[in-house]
This record gives sequence, C-alpha cells and structure tokens, in this order.
Amino acid sequence: MVGAMDVLGVALHETATFPTHPESLATFQAHLDDRWIDEALEAAGVGTLRKRRLPAEQVVWLVLGMALMRDRPIAEVVKSLDLALPGRDGTAIVAPSSVTQARQRLGPNPMEYLFERTGRQWGLERAERQAWNGLSVFGIDGSSLRVSDSEENEAHFSKTKGARGESAYPLVRVVTLMALRSHLLVSAHFGPYDVSELEYAKMLWDDIPANSLTVMDRAYLTASVLLGLQSEEENRHWLTRSKSTTKWEVIDAFGRYDKLVRMKVSSEARRKDPHLPKTFVARAVRYKHPDSKGEQWLLTSLLDARAYPAAELVALYHERWEIELGYDEIKTHMLQSELTLRSRTVAMVEQELWGVLLAYNLIRLEMDGIAEEADVAPNRISFMMAMRFIRDEWHWCAVASPGSIPTKLRRMRENVAQFVLPPRRSLRRYPRAVKIKMSNYKKKRPTKVKAKALK
Repeated sequence: MVGAMDVLGVALHETATFPTHPESLATFQAHLDDRWIDEALEAAGVGTLRKRRLPAEQVVWLVLGMALMRDRPIAEVVKSLDLALPGRDGTAIVAPSSVTQARQRLGPNPMEYLFERTGRQWGLERAERQAWNGLSVFGIDGSSLRVSDSEENEAHFSKTKGARGESAYPLVRVVTLMALRSHLLVSAHFGPYDVSELEYAKMLWDDIPANSLTVMDRAYLTASVLLGLQSEEENRHWLTRSKSTTKWEVIDAFGRYDKLVRMKVSSEARRKDPHLPKTFVARAVRYKHPDSKGEQWLLTSLLDARAYPAAELVALYHERWEIELGYDEIKTHMLQSELTLRSRTVAMVEQELWGVLLAYNLIRLEMDGIAEEADVAPNRISFMMAMRFIRDEWHWCAVASPGSIPTKLRRMRENVAQFVLPPRRSLRRYPRAVKIKMSNYKKKRPTKVKAKALK
C-alpha cells in the first residue's frame, strides 16, 4: 500500500519544477490531493503567482515542514525541502524576511481548509471501518499550548492565573474530535484560553456523524453538552464517567450493576438554555477499576442493554485515553517538548497550529496504512518510527539522486516489521501523578523604571 508521504513527494514534484525531483515520484498514489491545495488557495483568495520565489502552494508545504522539523529555523526548512524557486542567478536561496512575508500572504485560512477537508475524509472513513457494534467511536478532549510572548498574542489569547500567579506565556486552548482507533483528528477548534473548553467542544457537534458514539471525560457531564450532542434520529450517542456529586433516580434495572436512570437538569442550565428539558433518561453502569479506591459509574445514552453490553461499555470507555496519547504524540514527539509555538502574531499562530494538526494527521494516515500491511491495530505502530520515516522521505525527495529514491522508499516500506510495537501490556499500572517543578527564584517580571525629576 502506498503511504501518505508518497503523496507529499507528488505534491512537491508537481508544485515546483526542479531538476532534482525525479519523474518517478509522479507515479505515487495521492492521499493529500493537490487539487485540495488549489481549492484551499482559491477559497482563501490567495494568489499563486509563479514569479514569486515562494509561491503560495510551496508555503503550504513549508508550514507542514515547520511542524515536522521543529529543531530547525524556518528559513532552513525552506532550504532543506528545496521549496524556493530559483532566482535570476540560478540559486534557490531566500532571505528569512521573504519567508515571513510569504507566510503572511498565505495566512491561516488555506491550512484550516486543508485540515478540515482531509480530517473529515480520512477520519470519518477510518472510524466507520473500525466501528464498535455498528457505531463509529470518537473522543473529545481539550489541551493547551504556549504561544510566543508578544503583545498581540497576549492581548488575543490571554494568560492564565493560578495560585502561583500569572502564567509566563499566553496560552491557546485547543479542543479536538478524534477517531479514537486510528488517532486521526476529524475536527478541531482553538482560540483564546479564557474561553471554556466546553464552549469550544460545542462547536464540534456538527462534525460528529450519525451512527456514532463519542467518549468524553466527566468534565463534559453537563446537560447542555450531552443533550446537544445526543440525537436519536441520527443514532448519535455519548459515554462518560459520573462525578461523585452526580445524582439520579433509578427507574429500571437491567442487572445488579446496570440501571436505567432519570437525571434532573439544573435550573441554572435551563435558565441559560430554555430549550433544555427538566429531566432526561440515561443508563448507569457500575464498575471498579484496579487503580481506583472505590467503585465508578459510567453514564451513557445507549439504553439497549442487549445490543450494548455493560462489560463492553466499560472496556470501551477506557479507549478515551487514546486522545490523551494523541496529545502526547503532538507535544512530546512532534514538537519535541518545546510547547511554545514559534509565531508572534495571531494569524501566524493559527496558521502554524493548523499545520501541526494537519502534519499529525499525515503521520497517523501513514501509520494506518502500515498497520493494514502488518495486519495489526493502528495503536501497534510506532509513532516515532513513522514520523522519522516521513521526515526521511522529505529529505530524499529534495536532495537524493533520481535513481536512488524509489529503491530507498521500497526498502523502507518492505521492512514494515520495524514499525510494529509489541502488544500493549494491559496489566501494567502507572497511577496518574502531578509533579510540580518548584524554584527558589522569584518570577521574572518587567522592571518599572521611575524617572527622576530634573532639578
């Protein structure tokens, strides 16, 4: 099966006419269709004049390269990927200021369009293929990233305040919808940190398809969220864990630990949204996790105990952790634990973040293809190996001799066993813990210089 990064080779070959790019790359099957790039640029009204050293379609690949080559300056990414068109002197070197201007001309909208277009096509297709009891399985969760400490970023994204004072950097809040079994991101919303995670989550409801189950943590246990997502007509359901303060009335029982319950909607929630009912019906399933001290309850809109057995619901809920692993793959491996985005303006932060999410999906798409070849689940494929493979392909496409590339790609893909991880050891236990790094030094703040009165 041809990988997603073969497609990147196709796009690089078709968007720049360099003699170092071999004709054989044009035979690779496309996943990231170059027509989508044209559509994205056209929808955003971005010109693609070929006379520019960095045309808009090349800047798309630059933004993806920034996500995959976190350890390199942006101008060096242009050079490494051979993205700049040759000038009159025949060289393909551009100044850092030209790269900045090219990014500004592109803006964030084309990257957002590409992420949304590919996320829906790739993520929904694989979620349907990897369904549970006829339902596509998704997860919703939020996270945050630091952005550069510029005045514009601080004014828009804001800083957070806690017991130890104000955060050192502005933060962007991100909420994503993930196809849990492939880790592909279907949709995302992000913006100022002072907007609640639940508000961003509600923006994702229209992206959740029919015949689906969305798994969430208990932070989402509010009537406005659950009932906004739930749709009996579309067979769209939710699964979450209860809080210690959650109360309900038992109206029927499917078993000792499997109840049909009626839950009240608070007057405060109904005041904010008068369309909410006074009560709603859910199913409560009790279980005990080895790492927890007491018993836990799951709540779900799946009311048919025969079609959706309680034991399977308990096992399925713990797949919610896959979205946490996805955020770890982005932050720890793609961004190399450098959690501050490079860009110093709001538009460029948005462009950079859309590029990170799209690059992550390209890696996960490649992993899904490798999993099919190896006949294993996608979570058995090493994210680090796949990411390194993709970065290697980019370099080969840009600098290798034409005759050597097909051979190298073939050898990498044929040796698929190197990507496969051992089965997960489910009996291992790593209780969650928060480690706070303390410092004896005061937080550095801007010094205020008092002008002395002239005598």
